[in-house]
Amino acid sequence: MCYGQQQPFSRDNLTPTRVVRLPNDNAVVVADLRGRLAETEARLARARAREAELSRRLNEMKRFVSVMEILETYLKRRFREQQEYVSGLFSPSPLSSK
Repeated sequence: MCYGQQQPFSRDNLTPTRVVRLPNDNAVVVADLRGRLAETEARLARARAREAELSRRLNEMKRFVSVMEILETYLKRRFREQQEYVSGLFSPSPLSSK
């Protein structure tokens, strides 16, 4: 559309036009809105279920990390003990040098 073909601006263009709906139109709109509401509620239910599953998995992973940290601490301690034991075997005893 060319610029010159547009209607000139006036205050009459600003007044909203009121659409008169027939009762049958209202029923269609209400049915459409109910359908959209049902879809939204279904999406919300799926999102909540997904959130619950993700929360469960997160807690499971936190427990796993805690167990791994406990194992790591235990293994480090045992490793140090074994190092000390082995170094004690190979170092000369102060009693044997006398």
